[in-house]
Order: sequence, then structure tokens, then C-alpha cells
Amino acid sequence: MNEIYRLEKVTKKYKNTFGDSIALNNIDLILYEGDIIVVLGPSGSGKSTMLNVLSGIDRADGNIKFYDTFINKLNDDELIIYRRNNLGFIFQSYNLIANLTVKENIELGSNLTNNPLNIKEIITEVELEEHYNKYPYQLSGGQMQRVAIARALVKNPKVLFCDEPTGALDEKTGKRVLELLQKINKEHKTTMIIVTHNPSIALMGNVVIKMNSGNITSIVRNEEVKDAKDLRWA
Repeated sequence: MNEIYRLEKVTKKYKNTFGDSIALNNIDLILYEGDIIVVLGPSGSGKSTMLNVLSGIDRADGNIKFYDTFINKLNDDELIIYRRNNLGFIFQSYNLIANLTVKENIELGSNLTNNPLNIKEIITEVELEEHYNKYPYQLSGGQMQRVAIARALVKNPKVLFCDEPTGALDEKTGKRVLELLQKINKEHKTTMIIVTHNPSIALMGNVVIKMNSGNITSIVRNEEVKDAKDLRWA
């Protein structure tokens, strides 16, 4: 397995009225390409900070290596290029542009890279052919999340960051979204980092990282990975 990220002594502090708040506490971590990595923990555990640091949205102390590049040493312009060329993002709130159609929202992702996937093929893959020319207000929550996934996927990213991707969805719709993510991982070999409160999602991950109070409390590689459709919802 090839390393995609290596973190060494990574610490992230935020200043507040009571002093320093430690969001990541001296973290060491190695992640491998092609894995679905599920990060679990309660609110305030550091899991979203971990995502932000890996993606270069936040800076931290220590070393953060992406393949052979130390992203902690990149300047702001270089970080923009790193995100544009390598990363895709999926959020709980979808972040679609209200006055653009499904196709136009997905084209936004396509325009952010020099090596996009075929838009028509991606729309078919996420089962949005019938909604091609609709606007976000005409879609269900699950459909909007599939648009967000397509927008991220069309960039052909090496890593897909998913921040609570099913948090706003019911069980049936959430499982369909997770099935799609699992399918993308298998077909495109896209590394996925999924931050979630839902412990059931851990069963579909190759690796499960549990966090609390800025610390990694356990890292487990699942011997058996469950299909998303078979998950018991929590």
C-alpha cells in the first residue's frame, strides 16, 4: 500500500478568552491511498480540525506530508493549487449554487481542474440523468447530495473529503449516498476521508479512526468491510 498522508507531531491550537484550546494534540498518523477512512468522535473531538488540516484549509504545527509534498510548508497560493489539483469536498449542507442547474453546478467542479472526468458519464453514475436541467430547489436532499458528490468527483480528485455527508439525510437516503461513495471508491480508487458522528458508517470503512479531546484514541483496520446497504443505522 502506498502512503498518501503522513502526519508527524501535528498540533493545532485555537486562542480563546480562557487561553489556548487544543484541537489536535501531537498527532502521528499514516493514511494509505485507496482506503475509505472513517473518522469518528463527539463534537469537539478534533475530527473536523483533522479534515481541515489535511486539506490545507487550516494550518497546524508539525509535519503534514501528502505523497512527497510537505503541505505545511506551502504558501497560500501553493495550497490553493494543492486543493484544486488533488482534492474534492462534500459537505452536509451541499453548498450548491441556487441559480445554477444540476449540470451547471457539476460543471463548476469540472472547471477547477485540468484533468476532469466526463460530465455526462458522471451524471449517469450518480443517477441524475432525469434531473439534468433542474435547479437545487427542485431536488430532494438525497438528490442535492448526489449533485455535490458529482461536482467533487468530476474533478477526478485523489482524495475526497466528506464532512458529515449523510448528516442531513434520513436512513434510506443516507444509505444510498454511502452506496454511491463506496461505488466511487471501488471504481475510481479514490481515497475517501469521511468525518461522521454515526458509528454505523465505521463498518464500511477500511480504516476507522476514533478521536476525543484532540487525541486519536484508536486506529482499527477492518478485516471485513460491510456494504453500505447492509449497515444498521445509528
